[in-house]
Amino acid sequence: MRRPRARAIVAFVATHEVLNQPPPLEVNLFAADLALRQAVEREGAAWATAQLLELGQLAGSRTAQAWAAQANENAPRLRTHDRYGNRVDEVEFHPAWHELMRVAVAHGIHCLPWEEERPGAHVARAALMFLDAECEQGHGCPISMTYSAVPALRRQPDLAREWEPRIATRSYDPRPLPAAGKSGALIGMAMTEKQGGSDVRANTTRAAQDGEAWRLTGHKWFCSAPMSDAFLVLAQAPRGLSCFLLPRWTPDGARNRFFLQRLKDKLGNRSNASSEVELDGAWARLVGEEGRGVPTILEMVNHTRLDCVIGAAGVLRQAQWQAAHHCAHRSAFGKRLVEQPLMRNVLGDLCVEAEAALLVAMRLARAYDRPEESAFRRIATAVSKYWVCKRAPAGVGEALECLGGNGYVEESGLPRLYREAPLNSIWEGSGNVICLDVLRALAKEPPALEALLAELRQARGADRRLDAHLDATEALLARAEESQARRLVEALALALQGALLALHGPPAVADAFCASRLAGEWGRTLGTLPTGVDLAALVDRARPAE
Repeated sequence: MRRPRARAIVAFVATHEVLNQPPPLEVNLFAADLALRQAVEREGAAWATAQLLELGQLAGSRTAQAWAAQANENAPRLRTHDRYGNRVDEVEFHPAWHELMRVAVAHGIHCLPWEEERPGAHVARAALMFLDAECEQGHGCPISMTYSAVPALRRQPDLAREWEPRIATRSYDPRPLPAAGKSGALIGMAMTEKQGGSDVRANTTRAAQDGEAWRLTGHKWFCSAPMSDAFLVLAQAPRGLSCFLLPRWTPDGARNRFFLQRLKDKLGNRSNASSEVELDGAWARLVGEEGRGVPTILEMVNHTRLDCVIGAAGVLRQAQWQAAHHCAHRSAFGKRLVEQPLMRNVLGDLCVEAEAALLVAMRLARAYDRPEESAFRRIATAVSKYWVCKRAPAGVGEALECLGGNGYVEESGLPRLYREAPLNSIWEGSGNVICLDVLRALAKEPPALEALLAELRQARGADRRLDAHLDATEALLARAEESQARRLVEALALALQGALLALHGPPAVADAFCASRLAGEWGRTLGTLPTGVDLAALVDRARPAE
């Protein structure tokens, strides 16, 4: 009676032999990335190669890919009270989140330049951040803010002496305890309010002095990484908007009056918690001068903007890898996708986009290693943050399409990358805010423009199309106005990418970039590179070295 059914099951299973599907992409993300390896050496961080290979192996493994998926499928949960009714204000994370955080902290991505102040430390740290972002982006938020908080804390030497040793450890300690009793600490940020957003001068949170400390009262619309051990917060003091360090616990060991109201339900970055918080006489310490909160917090913001560039470049690179790997193993209409001319144009264009983003991210990191390049990094970071972060969503969307319906399925990982892609363009200043910041730097900080032009002019003579673009860009600078700020910043960003590729990139990538992005031989979507570019070289470079 049961045999016919058994035969039917066997026949059904036989139709499900898996054919024409690529194997999982599992590579050492550092070893496979020739452009990244070359940039690390060129920018002065070859000494970190062993550590980069170690993280590259883990970040590209199935184990880490599983952590990334699990941390995003199991979003953090807010727990305001314990079972007895006591206020606890804690966020519970999936174990995969803690694994990702543990690895990032163990590799010093949150502290390496402050722990090991040696030439190339910011470059090494940027390369580590890049690899980490290729794996999963949400946990990069507390890692980035902790790294970026140190320059702001150094505005207040006594606070820096207290908190830097807690930050500069390789131990991830998520326990909800006072920082003095933990093996490592993380720093978050709470700047924006619902009525002001990017206009932080409209903040209404108030600060009242209480002896040597201050008491903060108000509401923050976005508090990033609310389980951090302390937060940089802006509040209105008697002399104006000021910056404060607000710990989760007061010096006497009590929970600070820092109350989590709800977690944000976000488009992407779902593994990471973002929250609204209420401050009700919360204990805090002043950082920097009273009334100088914006200049103080900008010490942090400039470093997190660097991480926006690095994160966007990492997302682009991972999307490109996934697309190229799929096309190398998938066949349609009688041949592999990677052999088909139109797909080769798409893959080649993705390679150009990703490599241009990578080069500018690593060049910026070198500027953070060199105090004498502070004027250059001031403007180049903003310019690059605007452009690279704008390019990421288009690049990831095109890569997703290379996988067709498979790319639209969560298991591929591309939907998660696609949701992450717009974030860096919003975080630390959306497009208009960044462009206005560039205009402000051009008008008020002449050394910044001079440093950027000096960098660009190093590539004069390398390519006639680049020379023509530099001429046109300098003409735009002469008549800069707010309504045209996006065009100007875009021109500056393309000039910087073109210059770096002309000086340091492979000839095929530099030629394709200049032909398409600078000379205008390009359509309105990726995959429209002109005839004459070396597609074979671009496609070969687009694939990870397995």
